Amino acid sequence: MLEGELRIIEEAKQGNTGSFGLLYNHYVPPIYRFIYMKVNGREESEDLTHEVFLAAWQNLYRYKSQGFPFSSWLYQIARNRVIDFYRVQKNYANIETVDAEFVSVSHGLEERIDGDLNLQKIKGALKALSHDQQDVLIMKFIEDLSHAEIAAALKKSEGAVRLIQHRAIQALKRIVTQETEPETA
Repeated sequence: MLEGELRIIEEAKQGNTGSFGLLYNHYVPPIYRFIYMKVNGREESEDLTHEVFLAAWQNLYRYKSQGFPFSSWLYQIARNRVIDFYRVQKNYANIETVDAEFVSVSHGLEERIDGDLNLQKIKGALKALSHDQQDVLIMKFIEDLSHAEIAAALKKSEGAVRLIQHRAIQALKRIVTQETEPETA
């Protein structure tokens, strides 16, 4: 949560573009990562992230704090944009090559290649899950949101979020086990 977030939001609601800029700068990286994990390309992720913040600016007057970070509202918008993206696109293309800079921890070629392959495996496994399961896992383990924040973003109870998370982890275990087991003849 951004320090002084409620004050900044109120200033932005009054048309202060600088205040909205602070919100944008703080929240664009996690919203972009969330979208990137759900769609098949960097350009699409950038476009959808732009759409999220444009929609947030246009609808900021409707935002009401309910004790959760502003990000919960942004994740709702992002989630809806991703759903609309797939609804309009009507094709689920294969995962494209991941930009090494995005996942690179080390500057070594081997580490970058391993990072690319691991992220591709994760994205591939996530695609096999339901949209709710994908959202919960990304918000929980990539964006490090609490169950309460995820529940607010998804408009579900915390218990439902925990159940979705549990089922998603079980499904991922099955997917990974199937991928790593050698075929028997």
